This record gives sequence, structure tokens and C-alpha cells, in this order.
Amino acid sequence: MISEFKEMNKLFKEIDETIKDNVHFFIIGGAMLLYHGMKRATKDIDIVVDTPNEFKTIKNALAKLKFSERMPTPEYKKFDLNQIFIREDFRIDLFQRKICNGVVLSETMMNRATEVIKLQHLTISLCSFEDVFLLKTFTEREGDLEDCISLAKRGIDWEALFDEIMNQVKISDQKVWITWIGERLDILEEKGMIIPIMNRLNKLREEYYDELEKKI
Repeated sequence: MISEFKEMNKLFKEIDETIKDNVHFFIIGGAMLLYHGMKRATKDIDIVVDTPNEFKTIKNALAKLKFSERMPTPEYKKFDLNQIFIREDFRIDLFQRKICNGVVLSETMMNRATEVIKLQHLTISLCSFEDVFLLKTFTEREGDLEDCISLAKRGIDWEALFDEIMNQVKISDQKVWITWIGERLDILEEKGMIIPIMNRLNKLREEYYDELEKKI
């Protein structure tokens, strides 16, 4: 388990010294929460890269750094997880652009991310509270819902979140996307969370189901 974000710095430097091309890491999940003091420890470093070339560069670098490569087990298939790399206490879950059953690392998500480390070849950015919240609503793990509550308590830009939801619907060209996220937000409302964008999301869900009925 990793208990402090700075424990990852040595690993990032190792990777930076191994690669020759520029790569940008976008950190999601537990490592991002750890950086902000919202998690005591994490076993995974969840990383998203934008391009296939970056993915290949990092995959080769981790092989040189003696990481063992694992294919995702069935329960991780729904996360669109490309590869798992393990070495001692470090486990890297690596995604190439697509995450969590359809969420795509969009231009707006990359623009919202905060750069925290800049090395010779490697740049490390943390995805925003809004985007990590969105990603965590796409999982079915109870702990991720608790993380959503923690993120909301620290402050969510709900308008930015709504805009990204609509952006992701457009990217995927799947209006059913609204129903998936709506179901998870329903649970968060039941847990007492106030979600200012819920009325608009409910209206979009109703419109989706109305359109679906007309096709039957």
C-alpha cells in the first residue's frame, strides 16, 4: 500500500529516466485522492495516457523497470482497463484514453487537470475533482460512492460536471449514458447528497425513455 503521494516520486523519476519520448500522465482514482489528503492509502496508481504511442512507450519502460505485466481480470474488464503492471508495492493500472466503460479522456478533462510534476520527459497531472467524481459514478464499488461524497464535500463545480456529462454523451453518441450515471446519482441522493444538477439530469432521462417508448 502507498500511504503518501511522494512515495510515487521515485517511480516517476525512474520512468522519466527510461523513456526518450514525452509522455503525459493523467492521474485518477486513489492516487489523486491521496494527494489531496482524502485517502489514507492506495494500492493502485491509476494512470490515463492520451495516445497509443504514449501507452507503448510506458509499457516498454515498465518492462525495463522489471514490472510484471498482468491482463485485467473479468471484474476489471468493464473499466476498459488496458493493462496492469506490478512491481513490489506498486501496481499501475494503465488506460489509453478510454476509462470506466465509456468515459473518454476528453480535451476538457485534460484542460481541467492540474500539473503537479514536470520532469525531463514525463509530466504528471491530477484530474479534477469533477472528472474523478464522474469516473467514480461509473463503477459499482461501494467505496467509490464514498469517494464521491468526499469529493463533493471538498467542492464540486456542478456546472462543469454537467457540461462534461453532456460532452461525454456527445463523444459516445449514446444517450443511454445519462441513465447509467443517473442511477448512481440516485444512490448518492439517497445517502443524503445534494446534487444541484439532478433535475436537469432527470429531465434528460425522461426524454431518453420517452424516445425509447416511441421506438417500441
